[in-house]
Amino acid sequence: MSIDVVASPLLDGVRHGFLGRQGGVSTGLVAGLNVGLGSADDPLAVAENRRRALAAVAPDAALVTVFQVHGIEVVTPDTAWPDDARPPADALVTDRPGLALGILTADCAPVLFADVDAGVIGAAHAGWKGAIGGVTDATITAMEGLGARRDRISAVVGPCIAQASYEIDEGFRARFVAVDIDNERFFVAGRPGHMQFDLPGYVAQRLSAAGVGRVEVLGLDTLELDSRFYSFRRATLAGEPDYGRQISLIALR
Repeated sequence: MSIDVVASPLLDGVRHGFLGRQGGVSTGLVAGLNVGLGSADDPLAVAENRRRALAAVAPDAALVTVFQVHGIEVVTPDTAWPDDARPPADALVTDRPGLALGILTADCAPVLFADVDAGVIGAAHAGWKGAIGGVTDATITAMEGLGARRDRISAVVGPCIAQASYEIDEGFRARFVAVDIDNERFFVAGRPGHMQFDLPGYVAQRLSAAGVGRVEVLGLDTLELDSRFYSFRRATLAGEPDYGRQISLIALR
């Protein structure tokens, strides 16, 4: 099975792709293109999957990922580092050709950024904690530090858990409403005592409010599309002890 690479016209000026679980060598619970170094998968399979993922998007580039911690820290790599030396962060920006920035997800929102005129790209991991904390705002600021202009930036929110699949409790909703009463619009009623949260809609709103020139939401639900994407929540609901991670990549030409 070939690797599934989802691209966006908004990022046509750079090499990029939101990858799923198809086309890898992993087996069992994480069958497919599992790139998660933190999974219980065979490390050799994960290494091969990461090689295949990079080859599908930017074969001549060096892959750079981080140790994701659901925060807002942004790093600016000049060169690639070893996988066992990944810094704790949830976003990367660069103006260096030859580097492919990678973000791993399994329901959280991957966001890819580019100011093609400035030659500056970024990638962010936006789970709910990072999203409300401002990881996308921090990424935009870091891109500006390299010469990008936010009104020229295009940002695409990739495959993540959709509102219909993201059930939360009242305490979760209260965190967002306490920050801004307008965040109420990202919640709809679910079963008694629960609501449904629109993570991709919230991330897109943060991007637009920050002044990003063009924003797109791909609208691919990682929980619902089980043959295409890994999902932490799906694995948890099924009582499975492990789950895979997919990767989203961006690199300058």
